[in-house]
Amino acid sequence: MLTLDNYNFKGKTAFVRVDLNSPVDEKTLAVEKGERISGHAETVRDLSNLGARVVVLAHQGRKGDYDCISLSQHSLLLGSEVKKPVKFVDDVCGKKAKDAIRALSDGDILLLDNVRFLDDETKYKTIEENAKATLVKELSPYCDVFVLDAFSAAHRAQASIVGFYKKPVVAGRVMERELTALNKLREPVHPAVFIFGGAKPDDSIGILENWLSEGKIDCALTCGVLGELFVLASGKELGKTLDFLKEKKALEHLPKARELLEKYPSKILFPTDVAVDSGGKRKELDVASLPSKDSIMDIGKKTVKLYEAKIAGAKTVMMNGPAGVYEKDEFAYGTRQLLKAIEGSKAFSVFGGGHTLSALEKFKIDKQKLGYVSLAGKALIEYLSGEELPGVKIVEDNTPEDKGCGC
Repeated sequence: MLTLDNYNFKGKTAFVRVDLNSPVDEKTLAVEKGERISGHAETVRDLSNLGARVVVLAHQGRKGDYDCISLSQHSLLLGSEVKKPVKFVDDVCGKKAKDAIRALSDGDILLLDNVRFLDDETKYKTIEENAKATLVKELSPYCDVFVLDAFSAAHRAQASIVGFYKKPVVAGRVMERELTALNKLREPVHPAVFIFGGAKPDDSIGILENWLSEGKIDCALTCGVLGELFVLASGKELGKTLDFLKEKKALEHLPKARELLEKYPSKILFPTDVAVDSGGKRKELDVASLPSKDSIMDIGKKTVKLYEAKIAGAKTVMMNGPAGVYEKDEFAYGTRQLLKAIEGSKAFSVFGGGHTLSALEKFKIDKQKLGYVSLAGKALIEYLSGEELPGVKIVEDNTPEDKGCGC
């Protein structure tokens, strides 16, 4: 694939699609700077330094939601990270946007407004159909090269992601790092240990099934809601926590959990003890003593010790989702200890999911000691599940031989 290092951007107008989608305060509509803005700043800065006329495309929220707002605040946050002025125009692809693009000089950076303001940004279903979108039809004449840096949005066949596929398509720094790390994970060095946690079992069970069938996982450490599902699948009861699983529609995955546990009994580990919320305090219970009238909030210390031993012997570790309700100090133990174990491990490690990233920050885990921290959520899950991502397809299909490297 083409990268920033093998394309000549000097004097070219480079459209770069990044993911600046950030938390927004519902009352004040103030935008909070997140990891993604910091990550994409490197790509934007490098394009500017390489002499490109940089046009940044991004989204915020979904149309109809309170956080689908203008990107004016994002331009300031991005500029503070790039350490260069980032111009902003309150237009996506109309006259004001076109005039602003035409006025750019080499090295200038311009952020267009929220692409989700366009009615047909999310209308079309295929890569080819998105060439019909308003954004693409209006702005294609101004685009010399398209840089896709938003791996976190690459699972969506939307106009700003794939519509410029007829142009030379180059991977930005974030996209390049994501694909390099995840391709390394696709052929893991064994023993390979995967930790599946969080509150969304549908995010993990597809990866678990796919990778177990391909022999890529030597040991799956389950916790969070998926761990609770496997406790149920083993024939144990939960008690009050069952109501939570019903509410989250997690029980629809119970037949698959039973099937996988029967097929791979030695490779799937689930909690042997848990921590419940007993009047606001942590209380540890062996799984054998369940059901409980109290809600399960974390894995127990015996389980942590067992999981730590598996991590210590691994050469590849992937963690997707926390072990419990780590936001509450009483139930942070499991997540913190697993992260500390990976931090101290010599294994190549990959982390994914928004809550996992937040936990890394909360427990001050040294990222320099980790393999790779993905900025993606759903895209990461789909990629690891073996699905084809439209954004990744246009990057990998767009070789120097196909479109000319611009050198």
